Amino acid sequence: MSDVDTISEDDLVSGLRAATGLWWIFLVTGVIWLLISVLVLRFNETSVGTVGLILGIVFVGAAINEFVIFALLRSGWRWLNLALALMFTAGAVYCFASPQDAFWDLASVLGLLLILMGTFQIIGAVVSRDTNEVWWLGLIVGVIELMLGFWASQQFYPARAALILLWVGFFALFRGITEIVLAFRIRSAGKELAAA
Repeated sequence: MSDVDTISEDDLVSGLRAATGLWWIFLVTGVIWLLISVLVLRFNETSVGTVGLILGIVFVGAAINEFVIFALLRSGWRWLNLALALMFTAGAVYCFASPQDAFWDLASVLGLLLILMGTFQIIGAVVSRDTNEVWWLGLIVGVIELMLGFWASQQFYPARAALILLWVGFFALFRGITEIVLAFRIRSAGKELAAA
């Protein structure tokens, strides 16, 4: 008999009630994402610094991920995870020390990043064609990313900067709205669960 079979219905309901009680976390993170979108979409020096700090936070998350994988793996290749973790840590330190320079460094390689992302998106879409009904959506996104990558490679820094700011700003805006809606859905589900 598995552990899933031994969980009582009362334990499951009380666990769900406890989980829905944390709805406010999504509300707080949603508001933070909305504030980030406002800062980024202002298109000034604050926008540039904000994106540099966000890049630093992404590097910290990637470093933590690689350190955890390094700790869990026992194969001979685990040293690569440690090397990646140290590189991500160095990148995070650089981003936090000089966020505006980190932003402009990101702008300088934006075209290459978009070309790589588009290529991997196209490959993933074609490979998953047999199992994914909407594989063509990934193909379209990949082609758009490729075209943006070639366009960004030919542009001066101001055009690349505007593209990054729009990308990050609208991502933050949509992420904020999504998390706020999710928070209220979870709250509503918690109320329905308490009434039942």
